[in-house]
Amino acid sequence: MNSLLSGIHQFHAQVFEREKDFYTQLVAGQSPSTLFIGCSDSRVDPTIITQSDLGELFVLRNAGNIVPPHGASNGGEPAAIECAVSALGVKDIVICGHSGCGALQAMMNPEKMSRLPLVKSWLNHAEATRRILEENYAHLSGSDLIDVAIREHVLMQIENLQTHPAVAVKLQRGELTLHAWIYLMEAGDILAYSTEDGGFASLTDLSLKEATKRTVANVRRIPA
Repeated sequence: MNSLLSGIHQFHAQVFEREKDFYTQLVAGQSPSTLFIGCSDSRVDPTIITQSDLGELFVLRNAGNIVPPHGASNGGEPAAIECAVSALGVKDIVICGHSGCGALQAMMNPEKMSRLPLVKSWLNHAEATRRILEENYAHLSGSDLIDVAIREHVLMQIENLQTHPAVAVKLQRGELTLHAWIYLMEAGDILAYSTEDGGFASLTDLSLKEATKRTVANVRRIPA
């Protein structure tokens, strides 16, 4: 707590006073370009890994970067998604998983959650991921299985996201783009999925033009 209090004083005296005009502009309202859905893990900070300024990201974080399907949860996730898409008009949604995710490891080993009933209940929203791993990747184990779990889980959340009415409407209009990312803590890198080649690739190895193309295809559109 002492470090937090010290940081507050430092922010007010050094950062806020130096950039007072910028913070004053933020008081008038927000217009983020992107909804960033990530894990609550303290080692994964969206604004740091994307080097974003205040006001650029609308951030939704929970254990396991989970997006329950529409109607499956009364938590804050559906409200935050609706607010970002319908009220704030974000143009992009990123769902970002990360290496070493404790939530996914717990999901894969439910017997270890006997003393965490609320966590166990929350991770029921990841049941589809667990079943995919159980039935399609039974031949894998250890780190190989965890790596696949992180990838499959992010893509499953992209599918869940498309069940939300606000998202479905904007996707059908072509006004929203979805992105599936995985942050590699050990490398400081981000892998991005592309529907075109069906795989993940390092964003830092690509040109900006190539990286921009690594998106997840929208839901099927009805022909005009």
